[in-house]
Amino acid sequence: MPPPPHQKPENVLKRAHELIGVNQAPAALTLLHEHITSKRSRNVPIASLEPVMVLLVELSVEQKKGKLAKDALYQYKNIAQNTNVATIELVLKKFIELAAEKVTAAQQKADEVQSTIEATATSSVEDLEASETPESILLATVSGEQSRDRTDRAIVTPWLKFLWEAYRTVLDILRNNARLELLYQSTAMQAFDFCLKYARKTEFRRLCELLRNHVQTAAKYSAQMHAINLNDPETLQRHLETRFQQLNVAVELELWQEAFRSVEDIHTLLNLSKRPPKNIMMANYYEKLTRIFLVGENYLFHAAAWARYYNLLRQSAVMAATGQGKKSDNPPSSEADMQRAATFVILSALSIPVISMSRSRGAMVDFDEARKNKNSRLTHLLGMSQAPTRAGLFRDALSKSLLRRARPQIRDLYNILEVDFHPLSICQKISPILAEIGADEEMQKYIHPLQQVILTRLFQQLSQVYETVDLEFVESLAQFPEPFQVTRGTIEKFIMNGNKKGDLAVRMDHATGVLSFDADVFSSAKAAHAGSAAGSAEAETGSVQRLQSTPSQIVRSQLTRVAEVLYTTCRYIDPTFNEDRIKARDAAFARAKDGAEKEHEAVLARKLIIQKRKDKASEAQAQKEKEIARKKMLQEQALAAAESNRLAEEQKIREAKRMATERENIKREEVKNMLKDMKLEDLGDEDIVNLDSNKIRMIKLQQLEREKNTVAEKLRVTGKRMDHLERALRKEEAKKLPEDYARQREHDLAAYKLMTAQTLKEAERKHKEDLELKHRLTRLMPFYEEFRSNLHERRRDEFERRRRDADRELAKQIAARHKEHRDLKLREKREREEKERALHEAEERAAKEKEEEKKRLEARKEEMAKIKEEREKEREKAKEAQARQQQREDEAMARRKAEKAAAAPASIPIRRGPEAPPADRAEPTGPPRLALAGTKPSWREREASLRAASGAGPADAAAPPARAPIERAPIERAPIERAPIERAPIERSDSPLSGPPRLNLAGGKPSWRDREAAKAGGAGGSAAGDRPAPPLRVASGSRTIPMERGDSGRGEDAKDKAALPVEPLKASGAPGKYVPKWKRGGDAGGN
Repeated sequence: MPPPPHQKPENVLKRAHELIGVNQAPAALTLLHEHITSKRSRNVPIASLEPVMVLLVELSVEQKKGKLAKDALYQYKNIAQNTNVATIELVLKKFIELAAEKVTAAQQKADEVQSTIEATATSSVEDLEASETPESILLATVSGEQSRDRTDRAIVTPWLKFLWEAYRTVLDILRNNARLELLYQSTAMQAFDFCLKYARKTEFRRLCELLRNHVQTAAKYSAQMHAINLNDPETLQRHLETRFQQLNVAVELELWQEAFRSVEDIHTLLNLSKRPPKNIMMANYYEKLTRIFLVGENYLFHAAAWARYYNLLRQSAVMAATGQGKKSDNPPSSEADMQRAATFVILSALSIPVISMSRSRGAMVDFDEARKNKNSRLTHLLGMSQAPTRAGLFRDALSKSLLRRARPQIRDLYNILEVDFHPLSICQKISPILAEIGADEEMQKYIHPLQQVILTRLFQQLSQVYETVDLEFVESLAQFPEPFQVTRGTIEKFIMNGNKKGDLAVRMDHATGVLSFDADVFSSAKAAHAGSAAGSAEAETGSVQRLQSTPSQIVRSQLTRVAEVLYTTCRYIDPTFNEDRIKARDAAFARAKDGAEKEHEAVLARKLIIQKRKDKASEAQAQKEKEIARKKMLQEQALAAAESNRLAEEQKIREAKRMATERENIKREEVKNMLKDMKLEDLGDEDIVNLDSNKIRMIKLQQLEREKNTVAEKLRVTGKRMDHLERALRKEEAKKLPEDYARQREHDLAAYKLMTAQTLKEAERKHKEDLELKHRLTRLMPFYEEFRSNLHERRRDEFERRRRDADRELAKQIAARHKEHRDLKLREKREREEKERALHEAEERAAKEKEEEKKRLEARKEEMAKIKEEREKEREKAKEAQARQQQREDEAMARRKAEKAAAAPASIPIRRGPEAPPADRAEPTGPPRLALAGTKPSWREREASLRAASGAGPADAAAPPARAPIERAPIERAPIERAPIERAPIERSDSPLSGPPRLNLAGGKPSWRDREAAKAGGAGGSAAGDRPAPPLRVASGSRTIPMERGDSGRGEDAKDKAALPVEPLKASGAPGKYVPKWKRGGDAGGN
């Protein structure tokens, strides 16, 4: 079957009103729900859907159809959240208001019903002296409920349940939507007020859990569109205000577990917040924490919360005095408020039990991991860096002069408990103060813990004065005001508890009624200082005044006192002791001073590195957040673009369909109007579409003809039949009327008489039965009272027997728990000692390894110094050997130069150096000769030498000159470094070779000539004399000897290579290569 055609919201609304007008409200609600949940309604304008939704909400509230309303509200939220948020807020507010009005009306109706019942009951009581009737007694025995409770359960409770479901529905719809955040927070506030007004504790727990789940869901789906951002300060501030209201309601309802969870939620949100919270909010936070800790009997953190509250008040007062903050953001900090806060800080700190008898352990340090974790959580909730202690709270209070602000009786109480020493009158002095504290309703809660502290101080002070004391005497000393009196059993229980926890060392003799304080010199040190044990709230340096040391303390401090005396004696007798001590101190100071600068530099460098890493991390985080924001923006833009395209496409399709539908409707309306004019309205839609004007006229004529004939025939037959029937009836009726009248009269008279007689008889019988019942019940009342009293006695005996059995079982369980606790403490002590011993061994091993490492480093430094010294010596020896080798080379070179000078012909004046030529010889003619590289004489020189050797003087005169003699001035030639010629003034000490002065180039690597000379010198003087060394090749004007290109001459390798002999360079003789002149011949002196 095809679905029904979609209707417009206006038509649906009109149809719903028509159904409501004929008392068909359920059908109207179903119609509206189907229209809202239809898929076609998603494309309908919101302005048209809003009246439909408002009517649906009204009908669902009237009929208590919460599920239908929830389904419709979810669908409406999905339709309107992207276009119009205000309409969602309007509908949801209407839903909540209607449900709240129904609850109010139900309460008024219940009040009216109850008042009617009470008035009826009062008016129906015959005997006003009888407080209870038998019926009321029996009814009270069967049902324990009162009429008011039954009335509320029948009338008010269903509407309360509906209102609660409405709050849950609205919160689920509004969750994790930034555009609906304000309405979400206001709805949560209204839900809190609902729970507080009607004392709905179960619903409040569920509401708190629902809000926590919403926050977790928001953090999980933070990347969705319109999701709330907990990093936004405004959003976080609204969540904080909601959690503070939740905390207030939890405290008012006395749901302390939920209050503590609310405190944890607030602390988590405060850690996420980037802006500081308001002082008035934090004051409310700490004030609620004090109440929570007091109910939980955690007196230590209760006092710490009061201290934080007082510090906040003082800070607010300073800010208000200086005008730094708004007055509405700061709590009231008048002098009376400051005095009250200071009083409660001192009183709560004094109430921290040193030896606690309750399940709370005050400030005891428990080494159990769960207890440590709990204390750590509570410390973080208070915003403290370390766990509070009783002594620390007193030090903080005294440093801030809280005693001067506190009330006088609290100041006196502090002096009596913490300053004065008066064991025989401590309770007598405190009793008036306790009476004043008990009269105050707020301070009355501290009486019980104060009694524990007073008893602790009493026994601590008695233990310093007496060794044994009578228990009755102690009982007479422990006297408190009448409402707060303690019994002997309480005192004995306190003593046993103190001995068990190690805070007291008292033995009790029940036979003689004597208390003996432990004075054994070998007693455990655990109870030597009362308040210093593991179960105490005080430090070892407690505030209890001491008159003398106990024997056990004297024995334990004997070695210490001997060491102090010996130390003092050495200081006065041995002067070197003080000198060594001063030297050691100066050495320590010097070491510290030397290492301080390095340590400071290291710290600065580390700080710089940390800052750089922080900057990089912050930059990376900022870049990451920027990238995430960019991606989110792009995603939102893409979604928005896709949504706009989809809406545009759907709008086009809807517009085309609408135009076609309108055309069809216009055509159909025209045909219908024509048929209506002709009174032809029974045709179907399909026939109407296919009809035209001619067919319509023909059909009309045929129908008129048929109707005319039919009506005429029916009128004829009906008229004839009616005439005959009426005439026959009237004839017969006229005969029977008198007889029927008489018979009816007799029957009515007999029925009346019978009814009257039965009524009188029944009334008489009921009266007699009521009288008999009254007399019977009157006789049964004594037996009933006796039976009830006997039943009460039997049940009381049974109750007492069960209570005694329960007490015995409880005592067994307590003994078992005590034993388990002692075993646990012993096991923990052994484990702690094992850990300390292992830690001590590890420290010793680390110190030993550190010392060995230090020695190895010193040995390595010494070894390196020795190696360095040896290398220096070897370097000196190498220099000396090089110097000797150089000397030998110089000597060999000198010998070779001398031999060469002796072997050279005396007729070559050009090779003589700067001496003047002989007078009997004329200057050679021709152009001036250049001092070219090489030592080979020219052909003229060779000819002259041959003539001089053969002694042919006449031949010289007769020989014609090769060239006309030209008078030339003597040319100063560049000094050619030869063996017999003295060197230039610039000489190198490490090079004996002739030639121009050599530059001291990098590396100092010898040339190949130096290496050749060194090799020749090492071969022996004979070889040097047999063969002269080749002359040096120096270009004219050159001052340096070419360096070898194979190496740079730098580094240690160059120095090592300089000392090694190198083979001389040999000419290859290959064509195309330059061959030096002195290599072209057979030897250095070749022609």
